[in-house]
Amino acid sequence: MLLQLQVTNSPFTAEQAELLNKLLPTLTEGQMNWLGGYLAFYRAGNVTTAASELAVSQVVEVPVPAAAVVAQEPREATILFGSQTGNSQRLAGRLADKLKGEGFEVTLSAMNKYKTNNLKKAGYLFIVVSTHGEGDPPDNALTLHEFLNSKRAPKLDGIKFSVLALGDTSYEFFCKTGQDFDTKLAELGAERIVDRVDCDVDFEDAAAGWIAAVNSAVSAVATSVSPQGIANVASIAAPAAVESEYSRTNPFMAEVLENLNLNGQGSDRETRHLELSLEGSGLTYEPGDAVGVYPQNDPALVDDIISFLKWNPQESVVTGKAGETSTLREALLHHYEITVLTKPLLEKAVAFSGNGKLADLFKPENKEELKAYTNGRDLLDLLRDYGPWTFKAGDVGNILRKLPPRLYSIASSVNSHPEEVHLTIRKVEYEAHGRARKGVCSVYTSERIEAGDKLPIFIQQNPNFKPPVNPDTSVIMVGPGTGVAPFRAFLEDREESGAAGQTWLFYGDRHFVTDFLYQTDWQRMHNDGVLTKLDVAFSRDSDEKVYVQHRMLENGEELYKWLENGAHLYVCGDEKYMAHDVQSALLTIISQYGGKSTEAAAAYLADLQEQGRYQRDVY
Repeated sequence: MLLQLQVTNSPFTAEQAELLNKLLPTLTEGQMNWLGGYLAFYRAGNVTTAASELAVSQVVEVPVPAAAVVAQEPREATILFGSQTGNSQRLAGRLADKLKGEGFEVTLSAMNKYKTNNLKKAGYLFIVVSTHGEGDPPDNALTLHEFLNSKRAPKLDGIKFSVLALGDTSYEFFCKTGQDFDTKLAELGAERIVDRVDCDVDFEDAAAGWIAAVNSAVSAVATSVSPQGIANVASIAAPAAVESEYSRTNPFMAEVLENLNLNGQGSDRETRHLELSLEGSGLTYEPGDAVGVYPQNDPALVDDIISFLKWNPQESVVTGKAGETSTLREALLHHYEITVLTKPLLEKAVAFSGNGKLADLFKPENKEELKAYTNGRDLLDLLRDYGPWTFKAGDVGNILRKLPPRLYSIASSVNSHPEEVHLTIRKVEYEAHGRARKGVCSVYTSERIEAGDKLPIFIQQNPNFKPPVNPDTSVIMVGPGTGVAPFRAFLEDREESGAAGQTWLFYGDRHFVTDFLYQTDWQRMHNDGVLTKLDVAFSRDSDEKVYVQHRMLENGEELYKWLENGAHLYVCGDEKYMAHDVQSALLTIISQYGGKSTEAAAAYLADLQEQGRYQRDVY
């Protein structure tokens, strides 16, 4: 017998309860599961509808006649992730847990560890992948991406799939890797059972909606669904409970123990070394992990925006889905991004602009002009350039995206510094379009954070950038500038454990006297034998600029011998220039000293990457 909803024990009005009690008995099991996924998708902002939002989490008592419940054979699902910083891997694991709860046998794998000849047997195939840099696949997605776009790619008729894509709308090729996989799988004959979801930097809600929709879709396809299965769908659609441990959605307020400038007097750079207390948090980390810091926007920029629009800084505005409010000024300081222009932001702003030239930017012939305009400008530029404006203070939450956390490689070993974590943050300041620009988090931590203050942080695990498990394995580390941060963690950890493997660090910056970050640490470690070799490059100390890739080439023969003897190679730092130059140098070294062709050298390096012996943390 179907349980009737009672107004006294549910959040619905009498009319709503009556409508639900009329509808629910008429639905098939598949329809009910589809509705659960649809509502979860809607909550995540991926479905546009005029219907009112329903709280699916409250509709859990929907029994199915006992005759409909039959034993099910184990079902199989394959979940492949491509991840640079660990977010895709974490979300893929979350989906795996949900599907296991539905009785699935789940294969969860990094893309570069998956045997491609198993693709045709995947049954259900789910892809969770980020886009790196300017539209590139993350390192551990490269081989599968290339395979599916090659002539060797198999027909995938009968495979059911869906893709979750992670990206950043401030980049031109937003979620391109996920889009590539989605398009190619369909071209190869696979059936898309849930539409691809493209996630911005604030991905949690959209990802939760996709996971719920996938779980609902696979349940609906099954020949029968148990009452417990329906309850599971409802629980997925419900907002997640506050986690007891600190995380991305529940950051820890870490006290600042030290905030030091690592650059010497006279340097044109400022690099902060922050030491944060983790006491009482229960947080821990491993070398290669990162810390996410939730920063605050520049108060002067916030005040300029409010003043330009003639708004009341104390006006109350909504800042959260649960109806949380704050003053307008606090919202712009803490909750919303105001220093980056994205295409979606400009698209939303068109409706509030009295200046037709903003809409003109979206004409096909103005594509390059739109791209150029979003480069290096912020919200204040937009307001000044395309007014007059009709939006009100209460509209900011519908126009601006959330202020995302900034990730920084951890520069300490928890074994060397129990209940502490150290960060290396270079201050970003520059001139663009007639105004001074400031990095949100780097200027916040350098100018407005002192010892004794607290920062909201979380630990971002990075399973794709880890030192060798075997302590006897040799390690080559390439980390110019702040890219050297994780290698301080690597070496501190090896020092504490007594690892016997040799270590070689390539470090570079501008000037030896003023810009040699952690110089005394490296010298001490070198003297103690923890750091076997140290090669440095200071680009502004000679007439000809010398960078880390030049030092690698100078030591190419020995570097190749280290690789041949099993050394692991790590690169951290700038992706746009440095990482490409370092990779080019590596290919030259492998070709020259290994006697290999260009193609064979590329295959050698790709093999190192497949083995986990060539890892990069580049940004």
